Amino acid sequence: MARLGKGLRAYPRLTVGLALLGVLVALSLLAPWLSGHNPTAQHLTAVFKGPSSVYPLGTDQLGRDLLSRALYGGRLALAVAIGAIVGSLVIGVVLGIVSGYLGRITDSVIMRTMDGVMVFPELVLALFIIYALGASFWTVVAAITVVNVPRFARVVRAQVLSLREREFIASCVVAGASTPRILFRHLLPNVVDVMVVQAALTGGVAIFTAASLSFLGLGLPPPTPNWGGMLREGYSYLQVSPLLALIPGCFIFAAMLSFNLIGDGLRDLFDPRVGPKRKGSGWRRRGGRRYGPWRGSLVRPPC
Repeated sequence: MARLGKGLRAYPRLTVGLALLGVLVALSLLAPWLSGHNPTAQHLTAVFKGPSSVYPLGTDQLGRDLLSRALYGGRLALAVAIGAIVGSLVIGVVLGIVSGYLGRITDSVIMRTMDGVMVFPELVLALFIIYALGASFWTVVAAITVVNVPRFARVVRAQVLSLREREFIASCVVAGASTPRILFRHLLPNVVDVMVVQAALTGGVAIFTAASLSFLGLGLPPPTPNWGGMLREGYSYLQVSPLLALIPGCFIFAAMLSFNLIGDGLRDLFDPRVGPKRKGSGWRRRGGRRYGPWRGSLVRPPC
């Protein structure tokens, strides 16, 4: 535990990001016990109520409890973020590894496709996808996944391009290792660092995109509680009750900040030029990259 605490203190941004995200996850999971109200239940005799013992954060224009809607909206936002991270990571990493290792026509086709996706502004492309498929949880996840796949594909491809010329890859080819074995046994472990960093940063992008879609009216339909929808409703009543927009805005800010801090902290952790020096841990540098104490080379065991 002492070593763990020392390691966390060495990366304050990672520590703060994990703590903030942990708080948001805990609040979302404990929503039924913390709020005590149905997030969609309307109380027309209690509209625009201020904070009180019954409604800790007040109520909206329909008398719905703002705390319960914010907490349940956090569940939805985090679920969208996780779904988008997993989908874009799996698809983008596979495309990036295949493109970087095979090269030639395969690389050209995949990268030109990724460039075509990136030509469109992310929000515009997501809006088009949802407009074509209809607004639902899975279409929102699919839209955010599509716009984030090129990010993973490009960073993984760049890493693989530098790895495929290494001696250990040439030795595997000479030894008769199959292409799938080289891709997923030897190349994949060496792109884990960029994958993890990009995944953390994608979480913040997913939160923002989902909120933007709901704010524009193409997210999850009401009365489903979500931060973007709450912000959209609160925008119309800023002068009457600023809390309607302030509360979901603060939750969106906190969620995006946590993912961005985690991404920056992981980048510091994986980059030997940025992170603190490790004494007696068996780590050493070679050619600007890190080698673990369990590895004799850059990657996994011999072919």
